[in-house]
Amino acid sequence: MTKYVAAIDQGTTSTRCMIFDHSGKVIASDQREHEQIFPRPGWVEHNPLEIWQRTQSVVQAALQKANLDASDLAAVGITNQRETTVVWNRATGEPVYNAIVWQDTRTDQFVNRLAADGGQDRFRAKVGLPLATYFSGPKIRWILDNVAGAREAAERGELAFGNIDTWLIWNLTGGPDGGVHVTDVTNASRTMLMNLETQNWDDEMLQVMGVPRSMLPEIRSSSEVYGECRGLLNGVPLSGDLGDQQAATVGQACFEVGEAKNTYGTGNFMLLNTGEKLVHSKSGLLTTPAYKFGNQPTIWALEGSIAVTGSLVQWLRDNLNLISSAPEIEDLARKVEDNGGVYIVPAFSGLFAPYWRNDARGVIVGLTRYVNKYHIARAALEATAYQTRDVLEAMEQDSGVQLKELKVDGGMVYNDLLMQFQADILGVPVVRPKVAETTSLGAAYAAGLAVGYWKGTDDMRANWAMDKRWEPRMSEEQREKLYAGWKKAVTRTFGWVEDQS
Repeated sequence: MTKYVAAIDQGTTSTRCMIFDHSGKVIASDQREHEQIFPRPGWVEHNPLEIWQRTQSVVQAALQKANLDASDLAAVGITNQRETTVVWNRATGEPVYNAIVWQDTRTDQFVNRLAADGGQDRFRAKVGLPLATYFSGPKIRWILDNVAGAREAAERGELAFGNIDTWLIWNLTGGPDGGVHVTDVTNASRTMLMNLETQNWDDEMLQVMGVPRSMLPEIRSSSEVYGECRGLLNGVPLSGDLGDQQAATVGQACFEVGEAKNTYGTGNFMLLNTGEKLVHSKSGLLTTPAYKFGNQPTIWALEGSIAVTGSLVQWLRDNLNLISSAPEIEDLARKVEDNGGVYIVPAFSGLFAPYWRNDARGVIVGLTRYVNKYHIARAALEATAYQTRDVLEAMEQDSGVQLKELKVDGGMVYNDLLMQFQADILGVPVVRPKVAETTSLGAAYAAGLAVGYWKGTDDMRANWAMDKRWEPRMSEEQREKLYAGWKKAVTRTFGWVEDQS
């Protein structure tokens, strides 16, 4: 009987299950959104139990759509929103607090206190990351300090921590009844607690963050059998685990040094493969594992993380009611020739790469009586492309590699206007693959590789195929003029937040 591989892709706004065949073709998929919880300005939470329920629902629905059952699956892989932090009771499986999402800024005062003694890059050489509210370590600290009884329970060994991958793996493999408590090297690297050289939890960082070691999962490779699923997927090996952006890198078959991909989702994330060489950024990028397959050496990447891209379109839909569905943004933007002088810098959670400004907040600049909602829609799309250029310039400075083309994936890559503007503002071609949901595909590849379903990276590369290519059309003069306006707009976001206590 033909076997397939399933991937569970737990993202910031939704959870999906996709089932793939050996050629990387999607056999079936199902996707469901979950609630975005905003208790205060700058706070973003999810309900971990709702995410677990959604996960079970989409797995069941995808199997039903394909008329398959668990025995038809060779393996299942997980990919996930990174840095989103869950702390739960090992005995009951109950979270002690909502998941604190990667976009959340409540830890800014703690982060600023740490940065006051040694600067924002105080731990960068060790963990590859600047001090920022983005990462899991400060979020764990906040839960332990602010949830009654949590620190005492953690000290007694009763609590477990995980990013969403760990939470799902634990539940899928039995939960309180023998669930496996693991993470992979890509997710562990997003906590500020993992030493890049040893690829293990670092005693100094645990002490600085105030996190007991007993809470932490075991760090494993991205492709190995962690355990067998129970319940709906009973007996299926759970054998792949990659943070979402690393999964997209694998799904895009960026296996050679200098290959890069950009994922357009809630935020944007560009990764450049630097091979077995660990490159420390001097330009505001993150040093991160791209993937580690079994016992093979870890492959490293430079990453540019942008907090708000697709979620800016959601904001126009949900908060301003400018559109009723996300795809409408392109129709509105096409009604004008340009942005009318308007720039939107969506620093809703501060600015991530390459600026790392927790004190920044979103601005709309250049408003005149001439400007209408079509200009606003166009400026919202253009913000994604400008932020991508910021990151690409930093990447080229750090790596010395001139990008020849940019592989793109994620939900926004079906917006032709945005993709053409992206090629124009970068001055390099933009290429979309036939399977644009490469995050799920990468998780499937990692899982299938571990059980021999795919033999190696050549198998995966052979599956990659181009769907569409956009060539730059804009003049150099126009490109630089528009980008200069963007850089000016970015400076207007700085220093907005003085105290969030």
